[in-house]
Amino acid sequence: MDGSATGTGIGQPVRRREDPRLLTGKGRYSDDVNLPGQAYAVMVRSPHAHALIRSIDAAAARAMPGVLAVLTAEDVTADGLRPLPHISNSHPADIQIKNRDGSPTIVPQHQAIGSPEICHVGEIVAAEARDAAEQVVVEYETLPAVVRALAAAEPGAPTVRRNFPNVILDGDVGDPVATEAAFARAAHVVQLDTWVPRVTGVPMEPRAAVGEYDPQSDRYTLHAGAGGAVSPRRDLAMVLGVPPEQARVVMQDVGGNFGTRGSFSAEFALVVWAAKRLGRPVKWTSDRQEYFVADYQARDLTVTAELALDAEGKFLAMRGSNLVNQGAYALAFGPLNKGVEIMSSIYHVPAVHFRGRAALTNTIPTRPYRSSGRPEVMFVMERLIDLAARQTGIDRIELRRRNLVPESMMPYTNPFGMVYDSGAYHRVMERVLWLADWNEFPARRQESRRHGKCRGIGVANYVDTATGAPREKAEVTVKPEGPVGGTVEVVIGTTSQGQGHETSFAQLMTEWLGVPIDSVKLVTGDTDRVSVGGGAHSGRALRLGSIVMFNSSNQIIEKGLKIASHVLEAAIEDIAFAGGRFEVKGTDRAIGIFEAARAALERPDLPEELRGPLQGVSDETVNLAAFPYGCHVCEVEVDPETGEIAIVRYTAVDDCGRAVNPMIVHGQVHGGIVQGVGQALWEQCVYEAGTGQVLSGSFMDYAMPKADMVPFFDTELSEVPSPTHPLGIRPAGEGGTTPALGVVINAVVDALAEFGVTHIEMPATPERVWRAINGNGNGRSV
Repeated sequence: MDGSATGTGIGQPVRRREDPRLLTGKGRYSDDVNLPGQAYAVMVRSPHAHALIRSIDAAAARAMPGVLAVLTAEDVTADGLRPLPHISNSHPADIQIKNRDGSPTIVPQHQAIGSPEICHVGEIVAAEARDAAEQVVVEYETLPAVVRALAAAEPGAPTVRRNFPNVILDGDVGDPVATEAAFARAAHVVQLDTWVPRVTGVPMEPRAAVGEYDPQSDRYTLHAGAGGAVSPRRDLAMVLGVPPEQARVVMQDVGGNFGTRGSFSAEFALVVWAAKRLGRPVKWTSDRQEYFVADYQARDLTVTAELALDAEGKFLAMRGSNLVNQGAYALAFGPLNKGVEIMSSIYHVPAVHFRGRAALTNTIPTRPYRSSGRPEVMFVMERLIDLAARQTGIDRIELRRRNLVPESMMPYTNPFGMVYDSGAYHRVMERVLWLADWNEFPARRQESRRHGKCRGIGVANYVDTATGAPREKAEVTVKPEGPVGGTVEVVIGTTSQGQGHETSFAQLMTEWLGVPIDSVKLVTGDTDRVSVGGGAHSGRALRLGSIVMFNSSNQIIEKGLKIASHVLEAAIEDIAFAGGRFEVKGTDRAIGIFEAARAALERPDLPEELRGPLQGVSDETVNLAAFPYGCHVCEVEVDPETGEIAIVRYTAVDDCGRAVNPMIVHGQVHGGIVQGVGQALWEQCVYEAGTGQVLSGSFMDYAMPKADMVPFFDTELSEVPSPTHPLGIRPAGEGGTTPALGVVINAVVDALAEFGVTHIEMPATPERVWRAINGNGNGRSV
């Protein structure tokens, strides 16, 4: 029987195979790795956001009992360590903003240990092999610090980095002439000036790393959880200045990523480098307080946007400016590029013109975070539409209906040049409105008023552009030994940080090869086994992994048919493969796939080309983007006396093309919603202006959403197959987050409309809401 028939194939809600192991403490995370004779590293970090190091006195620290070494930038220079590699080429399907004056984009180098210029609080200034950090005396000359991108972009602003301009990228996209002409004939123009503040990823597992060096093979090994293994191996080799084959990265279980672990970290290079210098393994583990000044952060986008409409409410054009805060180092321009390219969302906007800029500041570097760049711009578009509805008097749902791209226009090229392959946008919006009982909302509002609460409802459509590293490889081998009669080993470059790959990937093998799900063994995260692959980011893991696994499975079936032809003494065209068996049609003569694998290994009478492992290998580069989409509805109650917000209802319909495991997809949507809601209502990284000190440096200061702060979600999946994927799959892991910022704030503003509030900035804390109600009436906060 195939996987679908046994309830374990594609489309089945199979419980996650990995959960019993993880929930009973049998997982193996980075901090679980301990090697004989290991030393323990502590990073000495700068207390200043911008300063010059005048001297470092480590004599007292080196003299302490048990201290093996104190390593500084001088040692880094002496050993020839290279800067951390960050900026990489964008995906061919993404736009790439370039400087409008034609000059190349020049970014500052990121050394593993900063010196002489320190550019953010928490930057590493020394590393030790045991805790003597307080004995290291560093003399600093403090310099002015800038924390907001808008302030850094002002003429005459203090210099954030010596020898670099504050704004390192300044370009534009779209058609300025057509856009200006459209605005000139517009009946209505609405404008939104907003700041999508900074957040941090807060994965469940704090970062840790163990480095070791083998002098006999001259080989370095890093044990660390990250977004993938292949990319960190490349980066580690580049920092050490050695060929890639001299570096190995091993990652097993990873407790969360969300993108903030997607760039190479200085600590990863330092523990491996220190291991060679000391002649013993070196381990470093971050604590939560260190996390808030040591791990990369995200978002932080300043936007000015305008939307032009005709008298009937049809969108004519958009224009504006997006300014992203890169922090002290430019890790990636993806959030800027990927945001700008879909500013128009899934609405038909004939003309656009946007300026895109990236600014350096004296803050922790930012990088892509769940649905990189897209939640910010979906927030802007959905807020503009609600503002336009209020200004024009056109119902906000009707306004969306008039401007959503219809199915008849698919494939649709948006005004930035992105080609949406397919989408039933109207159908999805109407479905979620029905599920959310949108038309019955006035009655619920009246009920809330009887209890002294203000109730609001919001809607937000979205599209996500999923690209990521375009190359992926799978090696699938059928082995005749194993606890359930055999094993299907899948070696693949994607890695899981909680997405359920051990289950969903096994379901694919069950579907195609007809093997028991427990026979599938996934091998990832070790560059001695995995040579190619892009990890898990931008919704690429299952989307690309399914393609190479499908191709490999077909190769196995093709070879298996030939083996079965010899074993069963029948013509290939007379043999059918189904349910894991090669069967001569119309007879009871058959062999299973594991028997075929054994025959290939043991039977000497087979042709040479059929002997050996029953294996399929596929290495593919996919340059097409994918475009998941959906629509969410949120209802809130606001206490006007305290400003406290309660989300009382949340409904979502997300299109994933085809769900391999609906249960896992629903879980991904739920988690994504909470991350978006967290930013809308609670989360924010706060820096003190002028000094760059991190004021949100612990969970006492950084508010995280908890289970009792959100309702049970009503989620539904739409499955309109994508025509650009052989299985119709669209990614699903980022859809929950992408519309959440906009839908929550739309609901809050709707609740506060009776007080004259037209907009409120994120996070919409009780204090900010209270001030909006009792203050200047527009709810705008800086």
